Amino acid sequence: MSSSTLAPPSTVAAVSVDTAAGVDLAEIAARIREHVVDMCAGPEGGHVGGSMSLVEILATLYFRVMLVDPRFPASPDRDVLLLSKGHGGIALYATLAEAGFFPAERLAGYGTPGSPLMAHPNTAVPGVEMPTGSLGHGLALGIGYALAARLDESDRRTFVIMGDGELQEGSVWESASVAAAQRLDNLVAVVDRNGLQITGGTHEVNDLEPLADRWRAFGWRVFEVDGHDVDALTDALTTEPENGRPTVVLARTVKGKGLPMVENQIRSHYAKLGGRAHRLARAALREGRSS
Repeated sequence: MSSSTLAPPSTVAAVSVDTAAGVDLAEIAARIREHVVDMCAGPEGGHVGGSMSLVEILATLYFRVMLVDPRFPASPDRDVLLLSKGHGGIALYATLAEAGFFPAERLAGYGTPGSPLMAHPNTAVPGVEMPTGSLGHGLALGIGYALAARLDESDRRTFVIMGDGELQEGSVWESASVAAAQRLDNLVAVVDRNGLQITGGTHEVNDLEPLADRWRAFGWRVFEVDGHDVDALTDALTTEPENGRPTVVLARTVKGKGLPMVENQIRSHYAKLGGRAHRLARAALREGRSS
């Protein structure tokens, strides 16, 4: 599949669409997980663990919280999402496909020669705002988007999703300080707090606690929620902004969520689910849906 098979972002003026009405987020999350597993069975494999932990966060943002219109992904009035933990790119692709940014059938091209669907987010894919994956950069980019919205006198919001291992990057805390100093109440960070990174537990590599207190010390409003509870996520992400303070949502999640054979295990970080592993993963997801 060549890049021409995914339509480029439109520059047509804004039409905001509230997608919250009548949405079954559990069903959407289940379909996203199936897409992720199928993509990880392809020629490249994929970051299955950190993608599965992210699913409810993405589903809640795109189907309940953010004002976006898949027909006009470059609309100037859209809310912006930056996936700073770029290794969750396949979960983002699956969510964008479910939201209608491009046909879900195109996900089958992931990892094949010429496809725009690469392991990390690619701006050739409609709805992807920035190429990300070099950790620690997304929050600084989000500050730029939030400042631009202020200059434009726009109500659009910027959401930045980070991994918890990423918080060991000093640039994150430089950005956190700047965001508070600039009183960016249109900026929301979401931390996928699954507690694992590629070389071990975050508490073993470089302990982050007391994480909520750290963010508060930098001048942020903090919510702590179960990152697989879509109602709790919705409440935190739709609470009215606090004047002059950016918001961070610390979302406790499980790496590899939905796949008991790798849940909460470091080895889920990247996998190629060929043959039997793919069948077992699909069976686990089916069982999870029926339970």
